[in-house]
Amino acid sequence: MLLQAAKYVGAGAAAIGLAGAGAGIGIVFGALILGISRNPSLKDEMFRMAILGFALTEAIALFVLMIVFLLLFAV
Repeated sequence: MLLQAAKYVGAGAAAIGLAGAGAGIGIVFGALILGISRNPSLKDEMFRMAILGFALTEAIALFVLMIVFLLLFAV
């Protein structure tokens, strides 16, 4: 019973990282909008960098989700 409770608490604490990933994605695309509004001629290059930043941030979110599931369902 105590081990099961500890798993739930650990998984909940690890899931907080998903909120950080969501905030990171918002920061990436907010910076993209700000950068395009300041220098529209670099739109294509900034968009490529924003997609790279999105992919790396989303990868962190997937790693966090993997850790949560490992905590919940591992023996």
